[in-house]
Amino acid sequence: MENLSNISVVREIMERFGFSFSKSLGQNFLVNPTVCPRIAEQGGAAAEKGVLEIGAGFGVLTHELAKRAGKVVVVELDGRLLPVLQYTLSEHKNVSVVQGDVLKLDLRALLEREFGGMETVVCANLPYYITSPVIMTLLEQRLPVSAITVMVQKEAAERLCAPMPSRACGAVTAAVRYYSDPKALFPVSRGSFMPAPNVDSAVIRLDVKKTGSLTEKEEQLLFKLVRGGFSQRRKTLANALFSAASVPKALAADALQAVGLKASVRAEGLSLVDWMALACFLQQAGVLPGSI
Repeated sequence: MENLSNISVVREIMERFGFSFSKSLGQNFLVNPTVCPRIAEQGGAAAEKGVLEIGAGFGVLTHELAKRAGKVVVVELDGRLLPVLQYTLSEHKNVSVVQGDVLKLDLRALLEREFGGMETVVCANLPYYITSPVIMTLLEQRLPVSAITVMVQKEAAERLCAPMPSRACGAVTAAVRYYSDPKALFPVSRGSFMPAPNVDSAVIRLDVKKTGSLTEKEEQLLFKLVRGGFSQRRKTLANALFSAASVPKALAADALQAVGLKASVRAEGLSLVDWMALACFLQQAGVLPGSI
């Protein structure tokens, strides 16, 4: 196959298959030849592993994954790309393409069917508009994957990998850190894409933790508290939890004191360990998990 990072080749394929980019699907295809090999290498693609790729475009990343991994399974939403991928990936016998919405598929069944007991990693160049939903779907389902390597908008990468506590962290930061150990890998400039987006990107890797530290109810309460606290992050945490998570102010104050936090603390001032301690205390005090 010709170089899929070559803009002339991409345009020829587009003309051959009558393909045009979809803004609604957030399609920006990589044309920087240095990026995909780095994603494949740092994402952990190896002969003994399987790789689940989400969204293939014309297959430029898939090609690099297939050269390294034992098997690659691509989930592609855009049906128009199926004949394109059949053409661009024809040399690879270890690639399967599944049409579907990754947010709606039974991913656990898919992984079991396609990979069996093979160690599996996820690699993806995610459309910006579905970054958080896809990442949280992969993590919350506790799928049998050891790492998730994704390219996302630079600002999203900074939020996902932000230290805790810090002003840069948010509810998604806490969730990602609960389920995984995040690491920023490298930046990707907007000029690396066709068409070029208006923002820069970055590649991050989430090394998935095998088990959580809390019970199911404690986890549910943890995320209820985190969402409530960060939804009103300018307020003190006690006030935010009262108004957004229905935790009585007196109980919130007692909980903060019990876990060694100041009454004036805000959501961004807590570490993940602090949030977990808070959830455990309030769960024992009778606060119920559930939607805010």
